[in-house]
Amino acid sequence: MPKRYCQIPYVDCKKNHDHANWNGSERRKYMFWVIILASVIAVCGAGIVYMTIAVGRFSLIRNIENKKIRILVSLGCITAVFVILTVLLSLVNTIIIFLHVICFFLIFGGIFRAVSAFTHKNFKINWQGWSALLCTAVYLSAGAYFCFNVQQTEYKLTTDKSVGNIRIAMFGDSHIGATFDGDGFAEQIETIMKQQPDILLICGDFVDDSSKRGDMTRACEALGTVDVKYGVWYVYGNHDKGYFKGRDFSADDLEYELEKNGVHVLKDEKAYIGDICIAGRRDASMKERLDISALLDGADTNKYIIVMDHQPNDYQNESETAADLVVSGHTHGGQLFPVNRAGEWFGLNDRTYGYEHRNNTDFIVTSGISDWEMYFKTGTRSEYVIIDVEGKKK
Repeated sequence: MPKRYCQIPYVDCKKNHDHANWNGSERRKYMFWVIILASVIAVCGAGIVYMTIAVGRFSLIRNIENKKIRILVSLGCITAVFVILTVLLSLVNTIIIFLHVICFFLIFGGIFRAVSAFTHKNFKINWQGWSALLCTAVYLSAGAYFCFNVQQTEYKLTTDKSVGNIRIAMFGDSHIGATFDGDGFAEQIETIMKQQPDILLICGDFVDDSSKRGDMTRACEALGTVDVKYGVWYVYGNHDKGYFKGRDFSADDLEYELEKNGVHVLKDEKAYIGDICIAGRRDASMKERLDISALLDGADTNKYIIVMDHQPNDYQNESETAADLVVSGHTHGGQLFPVNRAGEWFGLNDRTYGYEHRNNTDFIVTSGISDWEMYFKTGTRSEYVIIDVEGKKK
């Protein structure tokens, strides 16, 4: 078992059950997902009708004289492709592909109708269809590349505190088993450790309902090989405890494996190590979560205070505390263009991605080192984060 890096003096804080705010947040999330689901169903329903007509314009189907048979063949082709992609990928990824196909068919339909009207020519080749299929393939291939290939993103921060220089490595949303398994995660950790950070922060959604126990265990073992000055720290995300009962390990199993491998799990707790005070919040989906002011009450302000909060949705309150840096994940960087800011539009997130400074607090949201379920990132790309903090020399 790897050595721990410190004895952690956890501080008890008075709990603040803000049920009214929590319920308001949950209502917004509920309405957000209802609107998203209803929109997807509506678009897919209308899209099936539209695509049946659009696919029917390809010459092999267009040459069928019987209109009813032509419609059935067109619909059959769409259904066959949909089923095959669902088996090969998943229902969610197939729907994503289908929605993009519809969008590109509409775009190129408009383009070639305009060209036809301008030139007074009718095209014998279904350029709309072929162009739409080609662009969908290229666009989503790029999205898959951005999802599966992890980049390093760097931030440079300064502080007036006499804490010297601190190099922080941070990632979130690994969703083990989504774009890499336990061994793949171990390779990512090796890459991150080449940057020689002083501390490693894991901002939640380490696993989800689709993760397997073997991969989870292997990923935790990879964290056990990490040798950094200030240790490895973790907070829960909304997926880590699991939403359903089909997973072959529990949240307790996850926590046991993490702690067995030297990872410090913070659940509304703060600790001091070296020049750092690190506070880890329970996920915003938890009713019993502490108010940030209670969590940081009495914190040593001579230390560089880092707050780990999976969901970036409490910026105002956090900026009014002594926190120097707040790191988050959860949003996946917005995932898909052009709806990548939907969380902000619905008031669910204060920020979707990147850096923001409020009052005296720096905020950073990562797009995630992996992804949940979807294999495409067209509005961002997968990353881990390196944060260099320059403080005054002691």
